[in-house]
Amino acid sequence: MPSDNSRIRAGAGRERLVYTVSALNAEVRLLLDTSLPSLWIQGEISNLAKPASGHLYLSLKDDRAQVRCAMWRMRAQGLAFQPRNGQQILARAKVSLYEPRGDYQLIIEHMEEAGEGLLRQRLEELKLRLAAEGLFEQQRKRPIPALPRRVGIITSPSGAAVQDVLKVLRRRFPAVPALVYPVPVQGEGAAARIAEAITLANTRGDCDVLILTRGGGSLEDLWAFNEEPVARAIFSSRIPVISAVGHEVDVTISDLVADLRAPTPSAAAEMAVPDSESWLRHLEQNLQRLTSLAARRRQRLAEQLRFLTGRLGQRDPRQRLAQDAQKLDEMELRARRAVLTRVAGKRREFAALLARLTAASPASQLRRQAQRRQDLERRLHRSAIQQLERKDQALAGLARELNAISPLATLGRGYALVFDASGQLLREPSGLAAGDAIRARVSGGQIHARVTKVEKN
Repeated sequence: MPSDNSRIRAGAGRERLVYTVSALNAEVRLLLDTSLPSLWIQGEISNLAKPASGHLYLSLKDDRAQVRCAMWRMRAQGLAFQPRNGQQILARAKVSLYEPRGDYQLIIEHMEEAGEGLLRQRLEELKLRLAAEGLFEQQRKRPIPALPRRVGIITSPSGAAVQDVLKVLRRRFPAVPALVYPVPVQGEGAAARIAEAITLANTRGDCDVLILTRGGGSLEDLWAFNEEPVARAIFSSRIPVISAVGHEVDVTISDLVADLRAPTPSAAAEMAVPDSESWLRHLEQNLQRLTSLAARRRQRLAEQLRFLTGRLGQRDPRQRLAQDAQKLDEMELRARRAVLTRVAGKRREFAALLARLTAASPASQLRRQAQRRQDLERRLHRSAIQQLERKDQALAGLARELNAISPLATLGRGYALVFDASGQLLREPSGLAAGDAIRARVSGGQIHARVTKVEKN
């Protein structure tokens, strides 16, 4: 109880509690401050005063009453708008009393335009409902492609946002085209048109990423991007969506549902495409690595080709034919040497017998020996001829065997070996085209010709 109150006796032993005016006002203020919670109140501003202290003083009225209000400087500095007389506002305040005059008043803690306040209430209710359904969940958001084939821009065709986006896209990666889906970005029906554009872009499928954007404005101006049809269209989109609505401080439901939020339209364009210069540097580095890998691969293949060519040369029929011909020559020389050796031996025997005959020298013996010599000569001659015939037959058999496996014998049967212009043996027609030069080796020589037509089996 205030200390400046006094008690006086009022007769018949009764005492009266007497308040001073200041004590009464102080007690009423304390009662109001502690008994009533903060409340929301809506009304029209009048008698607005803005002293140098930075505090705001005003009255809130409707058509039947008014109440004095005060808003301290720290709270007033955080207002998002400039209050004015005649303006409808929605305020959160505590009931209090201004003791010097005994006027009860409201101490305003928060103030917003009345229409915007209702919008914010609707916005918060929709946020809570969509969040409960999982539309804002981070794990379901789709990644933005590193290099899209085409960028779709859903915005007003006459706004500054579309020009900002196009300018950044041309600067960062001019090779990526952009496709504008023109829609109204505020006003009645804007939300439905935006949702239809998102659905249309998904139906056409000619863009890899969508930028949903517009410039800044009030909450009412941005309201189309806070409506449920737009949120659900973004959520259902198969194409990743970048949302860049309003200024950096503005956060719409579209921003929360989108796969990526950008603070400005220009930032959205930078997020949609890579920087062409860094991309080219990356490609050049990859090209250098690929060139190095290709060179090493080419070297390995060349070594493998040389190895296989060597092995092929060892199995070449011409080389085998040459080897067999050399073997045949060696056999012929050996046969000739054998015959000559035998003949030489016989001649030596003949010379020895002749010497014995000469030494004996009887006429009859001489005749017999002469006859015997003639017989031996005939036998020797026949034997030598028979041996030569056997060797010739063996040599002819070997020649026939060699000829049977020789490619030249195949040519003699009407076949031909066909080579291309580079001298490579052709085994199939896939490497030829009309007009190509070819060379055919036949039994009697070579034929040079050009291809007029290629037919495959």
